[in-house]
Amino acid sequence: QVQLVESGGGLVQAGDSLRLSCAASGGILSSYAVGWFRQAAGKKREFVATIVRSGDVTYYADSVKGRFTISRDNAKNTVYLQMTSLKTDDTAVYYCAAAADRVVVTTDSPYWGQGTQVTVSS
Repeated sequence: QVQLVESGGGLVQAGDSLRLSCAASGGILSSYAVGWFRQAAGKKREFVATIVRSGDVTYYADSVKGRFTISRDNAKNTVYLQMTSLKTDDTAVYYCAAAADRVVVTTDSPYWGQGTQVTVSS
């Protein structure tokens, strides 16, 4: 089964950019739909973005549309989340998720990373 490891989180200021990476091992990532979720302190985990296996279709939460871009490099077994114009409301732990049995990831996807913290200061 695939293992996912996120990286790239950190402390940035509002308006800055950050790129998160989700590296997969133990499986061929091109066989999986992959996505990003986030969970702020005291809140439920919420969907951010997802990308289909081929990489040619993406979906975004309204709150990040136009600011975040999800992409994948199947040759590197890695999915990215490019975040621009960051806001304090984007502060959360960001999780990568993958699923082989569906077109896009959902909250009940079977494979999850450990998360990476993104903190946006004003």
